Amino acid sequence: MAEKMEEKSGKETEKMTNRKLAALETKRKLLDAAKKIVYEKGLINTSIEEITKACGVSNGTFYTYFKRKEDIIFAISHEMYQEIYEKAQDYDGSFMERMIFYMVNFAGYIEKSGLKLCQEWVRNTVDPDCVENPDDKSKLSMDIDSIKGILAKGIKRGELKQETPVDVLSRTLVDVLYGQMLCWDMSGGAYSFEERTKEFCSLFLPAIIKPYLIGKEE
Repeated sequence: MAEKMEEKSGKETEKMTNRKLAALETKRKLLDAAKKIVYEKGLINTSIEEITKACGVSNGTFYTYFKRKEDIIFAISHEMYQEIYEKAQDYDGSFMERMIFYMVNFAGYIEKSGLKLCQEWVRNTVDPDCVENPDDKSKLSMDIDSIKGILAKGIKRGELKQETPVDVLSRTLVDVLYGQMLCWDMSGGAYSFEERTKEFCSLFLPAIIKPYLIGKEE
C-alpha cells in the first residue's frame, strides 16, 4: 500500500514538473517571438495575434503569462539588462572599461528599443503608485544594484579603495542614466542617447571615479 502511494506521489510530482517545464517553454517562445517581431516592426505595429501565431498558440495563452502587450516587452527588457550586467562583470578590461561598457550598453539598448517604447515606459512608471507591473516597480532598484555589483567587484579585485562610497556612487550614476534617458525622451530622440552617454563617460566619469582608483588606474 505504501509503495503504491509513493509511486502515485512520484507520478504526480513528475506531471507537475512536466507542466512547469512546458509552461516555461511556452513563455520562452512568446518572449523570443515578440522580441523578433517588435524589433522588426516596432511595438505599435505589432499585435498580440502576430506573436501568438508565430508561436503556434492561442491569444488566450498569451494572457496566461502577460496582462498586455507592453508587459512582454518589459519582460524582454529585464532579461536584456541582466545580460548587459553579466557581460559587464565578465568584460576583459579595467574597472573603468567595465563601468563604461555597462553604461553605454544600457543606453544603447534603450535607444535601439525605440523612443516610443521608452516614452511609454517612463509615462507608466514615473508614479510608483500607478505601476501595475510589479517588475517595473523594482526596475530602479535593479539598476542601482547592478552598478553596486560592478563597484563591489572593483573593490574585491583591488581596483577600487575599500572606502569607496558604493551606495552613493551607484545612485549617482543611475541618476545620470535616468536623467539622460528622460532628456532624450523629451527631445523626441533629437540626438543619440548612446552617444550622449559615451560623452559623459569620456568627459566626466573619470573625475567621479578617480579618487577611489588604486594603482594603474589612478
